[in-house]
Amino acid sequence: MKNLTNIGVIKELMERYGFSFSKGLGQNFLINPSVCPRIAEEGFAGSGYGILEIGTGFGTLTAELAKRADKVTAVEIDKRLLPVLSETLSGFDNVKIINDDIMKVDLGELIKNEFDGLKVAVCANLPYYITSPVIMLLLESELPITAITVMVQKEAAVRLTAKPGTRESGAVTVAVNYYGEVETLFNVSRGSFMPAPKVDSAVIQIRPDRKYRNMVRNKELFFKVVKGAFSQRRKTMVNSLSSAAGIPKDAIFSALEKAGLPETVRAEKLDMESLISFTNLLDCTL
Repeated sequence: MKNLTNIGVIKELMERYGFSFSKGLGQNFLINPSVCPRIAEEGFAGSGYGILEIGTGFGTLTAELAKRADKVTAVEIDKRLLPVLSETLSGFDNVKIINDDIMKVDLGELIKNEFDGLKVAVCANLPYYITSPVIMLLLESELPITAITVMVQKEAAVRLTAKPGTRESGAVTVAVNYYGEVETLFNVSRGSFMPAPKVDSAVIQIRPDRKYRNMVRNKELFFKVVKGAFSQRRKTMVNSLSSAAGIPKDAIFSALEKAGLPETVRAEKLDMESLISFTNLLDCTL
């Protein structure tokens, strides 16, 4: 098997297949040999597991996943990579590549068809431009998966793993916490990639959990509140929700009072329990 973290091997493959990196697809291939094995080890790639990979590059992470898991199904949007992958992954009979856009794939059907009888986890080195949409697609689909282990821009990792109620938190922070528990596994320097991006990265892991989902009475209202409150985060909850979400001020005042929260509170000051309590009380008021 070729050493897919070796720059010389990558350049030789690129020249032979006429491949060039696509800025539009956010392609940065890993050349640090320690990163992909660690993602595979900590991303639940093992016996009894099927792994859904999003984006393959030249197959560096795919190969590490295939060494450990029973099956790997990877969704890769760039058809130019298919002939390269047929060579680099030729030694594995437990890998399937689907040439498609992950945002357009019926993930429930894919998991049902590809991983029957297996536990499932997701692993990916996500392009920066599509990080939040992909993560939210995976979470909102409420798939039968053990964990989502993804490499993201370090700035995004800070936001995604922040504690709700802190300055770094935002609407996506709350959304991720609604669906599960999230943590940073390890950081990855920009020099670990070819071509090197301008920022460092981090590998985060989300483990789906129903704790907060079971506490929320009205999911639609909860996300309406979260989106409205954080869209104008410098404003108080009263002003941001009334202007951005069209919720009557008297209802907001009433819910805040019943929740024991000050009228001047801003969204970034509320932890998950406070946001849920406020929204549940608001649901009773409206």
